[in-house]
Amino acid sequence: MAAGLPLFRRFPGLAERLPHHALLSGPTPVGPLALPGVPDLWVKHDEHSTAAYGGNKPRKLEFLIGDARARGSRRLVTSGGIGTNHGLATAVLAREAGLATTLLLVDQPVTEAVRHQLLLLHASGAKLRSGGSVAGAVRQGILELVASRLAGDRPRLVPTGGSSARGNLGFVSAGLEIAEQVRAGELPEPRQVFVPIGTGGTLAGLAVGFALAGLATRVVGVLVTDILPPSPRRLAHMANSTLRHLRRHAPDAPAFRIGTGDFDRVTDQLGEGYGAPSPAGEEAVALAGELGLTLETTYTGKALAALRDAAQRGILDGPTLFWNTFNGVDVAAALAPLPEPSQLPAAFQRFFDGGR
Repeated sequence: MAAGLPLFRRFPGLAERLPHHALLSGPTPVGPLALPGVPDLWVKHDEHSTAAYGGNKPRKLEFLIGDARARGSRRLVTSGGIGTNHGLATAVLAREAGLATTLLLVDQPVTEAVRHQLLLLHASGAKLRSGGSVAGAVRQGILELVASRLAGDRPRLVPTGGSSARGNLGFVSAGLEIAEQVRAGELPEPRQVFVPIGTGGTLAGLAVGFALAGLATRVVGVLVTDILPPSPRRLAHMANSTLRHLRRHAPDAPAFRIGTGDFDRVTDQLGEGYGAPSPAGEEAVALAGELGLTLETTYTGKALAALRDAAQRGILDGPTLFWNTFNGVDVAAALAPLPEPSQLPAAFQRFFDGGR
């Protein structure tokens, strides 16, 4: 429902000028979260953002898949860790849109959840390529793009996490969505909103969206990766690039700048690194589970741990919003039966034999 996006309501005519592939059917719910020790806490339920795959990824993919389809592409090429949620979301949602996906995968700490994710990635029909390291994934990506072009697929490269000036527009719209829900009385205007920082597109888009909406809400990003972690300067640049991209298509959008002082970046919840569970994150996941909110230990658990720590230190001021970016859709049921590990490409079978 393209016309239903808050971004398109804010800038009439933008839907005709900006390629878009509708995935969300409407705004995701907000509601109170009775987490002990955290007063006036609210949650944004993005876990069921679409019927096929939930979480924050579909918001970016609406614009990225729309762009690929408008350009006549038949294949998306993207990257992530071997347990990538972005990669799985891309494969599942692109397939529904008639596009194939190639995933360039980088090693990360191996857990049972990561092994399960690898099986899902294979079952999604995506073409899996092992890069090992970031540099290896870049080399694989070049080869895959050349091969795909020669095959006539007109491939489109999707940045890791879907974080680009185009993809981040999904969270500009999400910021405007919160403003509409505040005006409708569904929640008070948040003083701060907590989100994980992986590639940083969620934070960058929300910072622009809140500014466009005239909200004083401050975005607090919790760093969860040590693989090319975005600096405050990089996050501000990403936000400003997103706004410039919007203004190219919507010249009536106001001009302003996002600076490094316009958001907060928490760096003490990373633990041993990307994908490695932390005690505070595991405790946050367990507490959320008691309240009926399913999180995981790589992104959302660490973000909620940071929020709890801020509450314990008395630095939360007014209503606080926790944005659940985790997928709550049972993708495994739709992709069943899952393959045996021996059916995966040989480069990935080692992760089921104790390899890391």
